[in-house]
Amino acid sequence: MDQAVNKATTRIAILGAGMSGLGAAAKLKEAGYSVIDIFEKSGGVGGTWRDNTYPGCGCDVPSHLYSYSFELNPDWDYKWSLQPQILKYFEDFADKYDVRRHCRFNTEITECRWDDAANSWTLTDRAGKTYTADVLISGLGQLNIPHTPNFPGLDTFKGGAFHSARWDHSVGLKGKTVAVIGNGPSAVQFVPEIQKVVGKMLSFQRSPAWCRPRGQRAYDAKAKKYFAGADWRINWYRWRIRAFADFGFGAFLQKSPLGLADSMKKMCQKHLEDQVQDPVLREKLTPDFEPGCKRILISDDYYPALAKPNVDVLRQGIKAVTPDGVIGEDGQEYKCDAIIWATGFQSTEFLTPMQVYGRNGLSLNQAWKDGAEAFKGMAVSGFPNLFLLYGPNTNLGHNSIILMVEHQIHYMIQCIDKIAEKGVAAIDVTPSAMTAYNVRVQSEIAKTVWASDCHSWYKNEAGKVTNNWYGKTTDYKKETRTPDWTDFEVVKG
Repeated sequence: MDQAVNKATTRIAILGAGMSGLGAAAKLKEAGYSVIDIFEKSGGVGGTWRDNTYPGCGCDVPSHLYSYSFELNPDWDYKWSLQPQILKYFEDFADKYDVRRHCRFNTEITECRWDDAANSWTLTDRAGKTYTADVLISGLGQLNIPHTPNFPGLDTFKGGAFHSARWDHSVGLKGKTVAVIGNGPSAVQFVPEIQKVVGKMLSFQRSPAWCRPRGQRAYDAKAKKYFAGADWRINWYRWRIRAFADFGFGAFLQKSPLGLADSMKKMCQKHLEDQVQDPVLREKLTPDFEPGCKRILISDDYYPALAKPNVDVLRQGIKAVTPDGVIGEDGQEYKCDAIIWATGFQSTEFLTPMQVYGRNGLSLNQAWKDGAEAFKGMAVSGFPNLFLLYGPNTNLGHNSIILMVEHQIHYMIQCIDKIAEKGVAAIDVTPSAMTAYNVRVQSEIAKTVWASDCHSWYKNEAGKVTNNWYGKTTDYKKETRTPDWTDFEVVKG
């Protein structure tokens, strides 16, 4: 039996039909694998771009770089694309690469368990049905479970309340008093849109974020025609964006080279000064930490929206919800008709709430009790034939995550090819390789602003940075070029 035959029979399960899952499926098919099941809890493809439908939703990575390198798109309408067109890109991709037929929609996997004797994974869905796979791939990423704080009185509120990532379009906001809790990347996009229609907005910001100009612009027919020419045109444009962003990574180092951190801070300060004339409001919106410690926001219209007469910026969080509004940290009740939670995601918990059990019944929650970590962000010792896309310490604060995921897919397929070899049943990264790798990762992260003294979604409750990659995208590409098999235990079977 040759490897081609083994590839034809290797059973691969992918969790999630978002950007990572779709890309992995397409590349696996190209590599000769055909027994692929994609388990998607919703009714369609697109992942976060299907889930997030809030007004103004878009990407904070330039369009031509937020797309697969092997599926270029000359028809982006804007430099920074909006949600409907991004979703269409992934839907069209699923059709073109014949991925939909591999999808099991409306199927949420709640448990994955490794069988030591059979060297395979058993997946159980919410209905109790089970599935078997030789290889398990998580395409769930880091930003798929919204975080809604469990404030006292939350269930008593009489108005509409929802998380921005699960926007309730049935709740009318026109002329209403709306409390927006939080001020992250989603809020910076929907606040300018709903400010135009609400009667009054209460923007609760416990800790304001740094914001830089977006420079949004539309691509006209001439630009689209140019990009529709030879592929080198888009590739050259993509290279420039990526290279400039990687150069700018230096701004996120505590000992920033070439004054990049100072330049970033001055740009953000000037943006605030140019757009907010009121000194009191400007003071409220000035962060008390260095740029980059938390995610830097990108917007041309966020500050102007906050400066409008129908918006009150409150430099505080809330501590409770009442039937008629919220209680601020100052103890005052602020009455409102609707509450929008812009409070981010359960980013450091990764595969939550799914339960994953590896060798000898080891729970992934237990393995990660001190914080999530993985070998090259993809493999976890004790969990054979499991690969995580957009896993621990692979997030970026400066560039396109699709670049990272493509490198991961390239590396992962080489690992799956090893599993498909005759006489091989499984591979499992060794504890020593995983430990050595993560000691190095944390040592390098300690040199960045993400490790400095501020609270952010990059860290877990203990302060460990579990989400971000410590360097440039080119550094990660080198890390993931080719597996070193001495880092793995190869299980015969």
